[in-house]
Amino acid sequence: MSDLILIEMRGAVALLTFNRPSKLNALSYALIDRLMAVLDRIEDDANVRAVVLTGAGDRAFSAGADIAEFSESVRRGPDIAVKDFVRRGQAMTARMESFPKPIIAAVNGIAFGGGCEITEAVHLAIASERASFAKPEIAIGITPTFGGTQRLPRLAGRKRALECLLTGESFSPQRAVELGLVNRVVPHGQLLDAAFGLADRIARHSHLAVARVITAATRGLNVSIAEGLAIESEQFARMAATQDTRKALDAWLAARASR
Repeated sequence: MSDLILIEMRGAVALLTFNRPSKLNALSYALIDRLMAVLDRIEDDANVRAVVLTGAGDRAFSAGADIAEFSESVRRGPDIAVKDFVRRGQAMTARMESFPKPIIAAVNGIAFGGGCEITEAVHLAIASERASFAKPEIAIGITPTFGGTQRLPRLAGRKRALECLLTGESFSPQRAVELGLVNRVVPHGQLLDAAFGLADRIARHSHLAVARVITAATRGLNVSIAEGLAIESEQFARMAATQDTRKALDAWLAARASR
């Protein structure tokens, strides 16, 4: 069986590709487990400074959860379904959201259900003009399960999110930008170049500072401003003690003095 996650290094950026094109890159249990293992390895690899995530084939980023597989878990009862399906998917999106290296989704086609929830969870996203998004779970009588009822309202606002969640209708990449789901839309042929360009612009900075910014923004998003400022202060203090900060400050001061 071919690897469910393809891995390619381009400089300091790891390209991860969902590799089930015949199934529209549906998120099987095995694929999710493999992705989690790959992320564990990447986190410990000092040579990797950023991640670009996309889908194999020319049709889909990911069409969402593997319905045939998780329906078997549902038939075995809600406790089994929650353990096998819901907790697995929520652990995946939570891992992406808090990952200390930036993850950029390059959405090359359909991003429905779990594919949309991954786009919501990652730090940044660029969409092809051919991309399409949807929250179609309601059409099969379930709620979103990988965080979609929680992250989309935080990104888009309650009413705009509920329109997507309650109708199940697909929406365009331009609408995804308006909802705060993706950063921008680019021509299809420029998608990976745009994603790698963004990754490279981030990777040139201190990887420790990048991790601290991600942590501050992620942890502070859903707390009071006072708690958020305390988190920000904590992350600054952790950076201020590092050689990265001292070297960056010295370089800036030297450059200014030479002008």
